[in-house]
Amino acid sequence: MNRLLRRNRRVARSRWDGQLTRLALQALKTYTDEFQFSIADGDLLLLDQGWYVTHTGLLRLASRNRCFGIDVRPSAQFSDPSASRWAFKATVYKTPRCRGFVGYGDADPSNVSLLVRGAEMRVAETRAVNRALRKAYGIGICSAEEIGSFAETAQSSRNSKKLPPQPTNGNYGGPKVRDRLCQIIRQHQLDPTLVKAYATDFCGTKTLREATREQVENFVQHLADWAEKDRSALQCQLNSYMPTKEGAA
Repeated sequence: MNRLLRRNRRVARSRWDGQLTRLALQALKTYTDEFQFSIADGDLLLLDQGWYVTHTGLLRLASRNRCFGIDVRPSAQFSDPSASRWAFKATVYKTPRCRGFVGYGDADPSNVSLLVRGAEMRVAETRAVNRALRKAYGIGICSAEEIGSFAETAQSSRNSKKLPPQPTNGNYGGPKVRDRLCQIIRQHQLDPTLVKAYATDFCGTKTLREATREQVENFVQHLADWAEKDRSALQCQLNSYMPTKEGAA
């Protein structure tokens, strides 16, 4: 076992004693071996038994890999400063000849933490950069900055007594949850493929099959709330998962 992994396990047990499952420890080993993430340096967080990479962790990863540059620009089409709604496009260039890996990010008062309310422009910029970096370096876990206000919910429920999460076994959380999700997609005319990609990202798993029923239920409720409050902002979020030729190296 390498030194960094031993350190990560030691720090994880001291911070999240009682929350570390066997799967979480296995995932920690994978993220340590593949990306050299360090918990002590603030690269990873454990929220609701799921690992999230931080903005700091992604920037440190880019630095270790000698990232050539990151270009970030506001998206006027999806931004509304009067409503504190912002959208950004970020492009990561791993090498001078890289065509770029593109990521989009948006933020408004409805999808950011109360701790950063009033700084929506910075949050949107950070989310765009994080998505571009995750795409560039093949990171399948969501960044902590992307989950916004839902991080508060996850943290506040850490010590609450609840049933052990049950695997969805690929059925999107069961018939009722799946039917609700399909209803939301039809009602708001959303792209099912983009919704699935967003759901996987939201749950912090490599595939939706690996998500727990509770994670899928939380996502469906989140999707319904956001679609009702601001469909255009939700559509901007979903569009960030569209495949693009610019994402090729």
